[in-house]
Amino acid sequence: MIRVIRIFILLGFILVLPHVAFAQNQNYQGQYTINPYAPQAVRPGTVGGGQYGNDSNSPKLYDSQGNFRGNLNSNKYDPNSVANPYGQYGSKYSSDSINNPYGAGSRYNQDSPYNPYGQGMGIYGQ
Repeated sequence: MIRVIRIFILLGFILVLPHVAFAQNQNYQGQYTINPYAPQAVRPGTVGGGQYGNDSNSPKLYDSQGNFRGNLNSNKYDPNSVANPYGQYGSKYSSDSINNPYGAGSRYNQDSPYNPYGQGMGIYGQ
């Protein structure tokens, strides 16, 4: 029984670590949060053209567990954009979306950009 548990723990590390390592290998650009006291805070609503671009090469959002939470851009047609109202990361009905007040965007979630006391999500990109 203990051997089976060890195998499941090992498989968990094998499946999770590549995603965390990917986020850490990218260029860190700050925390996406409304918390004014968070270090390197980038406030929600400041996405769009210019610095953040409008394509799939734009910066990526990751929560503290290393889960991808969408491309930080204003492109409504990018399937992974936080601005796509029909996409997994932009829909107000998707639990993975920062636009869902009951999911990843909950003001009670420590990782949520909309928690005034939270840490927000990490922004990583080229």
